[in-house]
Amino acid sequence: MKGLLTTGRYLAVLGYVLFALFPLYWLFKIAITPEKLIYTEGTALWPKFTTLDNFRQVIFYSDFMVYFKNSVYVSLGTAAITTVIAAAAGYAFSRFQFRGKTLVVILLLITQMFPLLMIIAPIYKIVAGLGLLNTLTSLIVVYTAFNVPFATFLMQSFFDGIPKDLDDAAMMDGCTRLQALRKVILPLTLPGLAATLGFIFTAAWSELLFALMLINSNASMTFPVGLLTFVSKFSVDWGQMMAAGILALVPSCLFFIFIQRYLVKGLTAGAIKG
Repeated sequence: MKGLLTTGRYLAVLGYVLFALFPLYWLFKIAITPEKLIYTEGTALWPKFTTLDNFRQVIFYSDFMVYFKNSVYVSLGTAAITTVIAAAAGYAFSRFQFRGKTLVVILLLITQMFPLLMIIAPIYKIVAGLGLLNTLTSLIVVYTAFNVPFATFLMQSFFDGIPKDLDDAAMMDGCTRLQALRKVILPLTLPGLAATLGFIFTAAWSELLFALMLINSNASMTFPVGLLTFVSKFSVDWGQMMAAGILALVPSCLFFIFIQRYLVKGLTAGAIKG
């Protein structure tokens, strides 16, 4: 009976994994299907003939690589800046009591309650007034502003899990508050920093609304907006769009592979007792 239950669990997990990966499989299948077969073969699980022409067209004969580079720049810039700000703010909320702290927390929460469509017009007006339209800087600033509140609360939760006695012990040994944070506390929050970096990078990488409203020039378009260039008035180039989607997965996969070891540490952390 126990063996049947174990087998059932494995089959359930396998079914879930296959269900989750099927869209990626279909993405790849369309990307390697010749254009003339995309509509004629219908829902065939695998094309009769395969080709890499869609990838070749996307890489060498479109502006996709420009959009790709812009997205990497914006996503990494947003992730780095937001994580630094969130780490400092999260540490302050976790370790200090100051006048107006509750009000600041409430204001940060309120910023997360407004629908983006409600504030896109004032954001556009502010960005235009600063002369930042059609610049990647505008996207980094806007993405940072919108992601800092959540990232702050995320980092605060990690700092709350570290005993304050460690700060006191480090300062008793001669460290300043900043040195205690840099040498003792931050190394213990690497899983939190990695999780925050991953979340912000993914959010900035896939964001479409602000990128669509604030960027009008091809030279500054990011990947999500660039995908729309494969849609014409009368047709959609599905093969090249899917190929571009596959290529766009590469940075995210590489990024999470890089921070994976820190995320795994977070699963085994907790040996410190308060």
